[in-house]
Amino acid sequence: MIASRNIGVVAAAATLLAAAPLSAIFQSWTWLIESVIAVAVVAGVAALTRLARAPLWGQVLGMLAGLVLALTWLFPSGEELVAVLPTPGTFAHFANLLASSAQDMRSYGVEVPDTDPLLFIAVLGVGAVAVLVDVLAVGLRRPALAGLPMLAIYSVPVAVYVNSVPATPFVVGAAGYLWLLVTDNVDRVRRFGRRFTGDGRDIDVWEASPLASAGRRLAVVGVALAVALPLAVPGMTGGLLDSLSRGPGNGTGNGNGSGGNSGRIDLFASLAGQLNQSQVSELVKVTTSEPNPFYLRYAVADELRPAGFQARNPSGRPTTRDLPNPAERAGPGVQQTTYKATVEVTKNLSMALMPVYAEPVRTEDLNGNWLYDPNQQVVFSNRENSRGRKYSFDYVRSTYTPAALRAARPLPADHPVSRQLTATPGPVPEVEDLVKGLIQNKRTDYDRVLAIYQHFSADNGFSYRLSTASGSSGQDIVNFLTNKVGYCQQYAAAMAWLVRSAGIPARVAFGFTNGSNRDGDTFTLTNLNLHAWTEVFFDGIGWVPFDATPAYGVPGSTRSAWAPDTDAPEPAAPGAGVTDSPAGTDASAGPAGPDNADRDLDDGLSLSGTRPAEQPPVWPWWTAGLLALLALLAIPALRRLALRRRRGAKAASAAVVSSTVDDGAEPGTRVVVVGADANAARADAHAAWAELLDTMVDFRIPVDLTETPRATADRLVREALGDDTAATGSAQLLGRAEERARYARDPLTGERLLPALRVVRGALAAQADRRTRLLAAVLPPSVLLRWRTAMADTSGRMVALTGRARYRLLRWNPRRLLADRAAR
Repeated sequence: MIASRNIGVVAAAATLLAAAPLSAIFQSWTWLIESVIAVAVVAGVAALTRLARAPLWGQVLGMLAGLVLALTWLFPSGEELVAVLPTPGTFAHFANLLASSAQDMRSYGVEVPDTDPLLFIAVLGVGAVAVLVDVLAVGLRRPALAGLPMLAIYSVPVAVYVNSVPATPFVVGAAGYLWLLVTDNVDRVRRFGRRFTGDGRDIDVWEASPLASAGRRLAVVGVALAVALPLAVPGMTGGLLDSLSRGPGNGTGNGNGSGGNSGRIDLFASLAGQLNQSQVSELVKVTTSEPNPFYLRYAVADELRPAGFQARNPSGRPTTRDLPNPAERAGPGVQQTTYKATVEVTKNLSMALMPVYAEPVRTEDLNGNWLYDPNQQVVFSNRENSRGRKYSFDYVRSTYTPAALRAARPLPADHPVSRQLTATPGPVPEVEDLVKGLIQNKRTDYDRVLAIYQHFSADNGFSYRLSTASGSSGQDIVNFLTNKVGYCQQYAAAMAWLVRSAGIPARVAFGFTNGSNRDGDTFTLTNLNLHAWTEVFFDGIGWVPFDATPAYGVPGSTRSAWAPDTDAPEPAAPGAGVTDSPAGTDASAGPAGPDNADRDLDDGLSLSGTRPAEQPPVWPWWTAGLLALLALLAIPALRRLALRRRRGAKAASAAVVSSTVDDGAEPGTRVVVVGADANAARADAHAAWAELLDTMVDFRIPVDLTETPRATADRLVREALGDDTAATGSAQLLGRAEERARYARDPLTGERLLPALRVVRGALAAQADRRTRLLAAVLPPSVLLRWRTAMADTSGRMVALTGRARYRLLRWNPRRLLADRAAR
């Protein structure tokens, strides 16, 4: 009974650990606290029913009843009896929560807030899994099957996230599952009785079973491989804006986006990386009925933190339903026209956001998994991505007259948009002083915004350059306002920051310019057409775009009557329409002066998208890689050659010089007598024999180390050399020399062993096929065999050393100390 209670507690804890992936879905930890309460009630009821010796079906009913009581206390309807006893109204309330949870799952993006419907379904799921795990692990004693309901919890974030799921929650859940398995196995072994090892040695009560230790090691290795292997396999770790997630500089960094949470990716770093790439990739093709469309957008960054502008989690309703109609806020001076567009996303662009023009009112070819956030005006999904999709939508294009924007009243300070989108991380003196000077004596919000917008002009020293560092933090803004050199992300973030400092809501939008590749009403947009601009909110009108980036630096740049090109030689003609840059205009066209000088560094970036920039030749890298590969492959052959030369460096027969005096010689005359050195002769014979054995291995002739040298030589003659008299004699000579060196008092001397080796090797090579000869020369099997043997020996020594160290450490194991104390 004690063991069952122990396994029941471990089963409950393993269930909570298996629920760790839910932390990637919720914004806070409320779900965990409520799940702990529900699982604790289930585990407590299970222990009580087992203590009362209830049958399995009684235990199941008791756990379900406990789960209902826990849910009633956590999510009351107000009609309960004594706070925890459910009534029919309670179950009706539960049904309403379930129905509302489906709507919330469609409306909220990852990470979701703590809404009662979502918390209810999470706690209900975890509690139900706790019941199943307890039944399988304790009631049926099948803990391995308990992994199936645990896996069901992990499948929730897998279904919600678009591409990749964090690995840490999986490791935590796997640890809980392994804990359950180990606990059950230990209990089974204890019931079995005596533990022993494979060599028959008994195991003390304090000592872990070697088999159990091996199982734990295998489990740890298996979990590590399950986590690490997907990271190394191409195509298994894609994420949100995967093709856009490049670090600043050369655009080859890795992305960190995931799921439907655009806040998990640095949109500014992605933009910088793509604009600095030399390779041009087609991302989107858009066909629109609008003659001169504005920018195609896909995301906004509207949360300003000390690190800069960041994207919030979008939330909304399915695009298959009716979308908000902007005509409701149309007033004098606001012209609205409805157009139709068709967008085709290439396979080079994979993100959980869908490029659309602002203010779509109807979509086609998009299912209910795609949601529309009316506040951010973005289309997003928590389950799908945009790669390879083609869809159509109707949208409203709004244009404004300066008079209409001047007539907009200042937004009240307590308005939700004003409270949220005028916030700044803190006062930046340089920014505050600049804004005060720019908006002085400006009576309307539009005039204040226009003054800030016109500040970013060539007359004030601002110029366009791509080779600046990315960023939008306070220090980055100060550097940009001081240096006055940057590109779209600096201009957009700086203007949005300054407008917010003036007390007017502003944010940064991301999308594509119209580019320079236009065929009729179809625009082909590449990674070099990615762009960022500022959007400002006016009361009664909505979000109005302002692009402070110099038009000459952005192919396909669009200007308007309310935000004209401040660097144009002549002022823009008045009117409500939109003026595009002339087709075919060179990206470097613009006012003469310091701007062009500042942009010399960007001429090789080919921002027009017509040709990639010149790159350094790659053939030296390929050549170096090929040479390195060849050198690596040549290591076994070089090792074999060095070993052969070292063995052949010894003399075929050794001699030692000894001096004696001949009695018959003249006085003072020393007679030198040269005698054979037995030790050197034995060494020569052993070296020659070792070379012969390696040669036999290289040419796939079996080597039996239990044979005598003479038997091996005779078998070599019989199986491989045949009628070759010279080779036969050489092989027998080598066998006789090794035999004398091993067993005789006087070794064989005076024989030429090295020439004999060459003769035998030549005969074996002549009789072998081409593949065998090639492998013997390039990848000698004798070298590979020696390496395998060395690795096995090293591994064995390491295992033995680790075992001895572990045994010494186990002397201080608390379990052993307690067992020894109990024995005394």
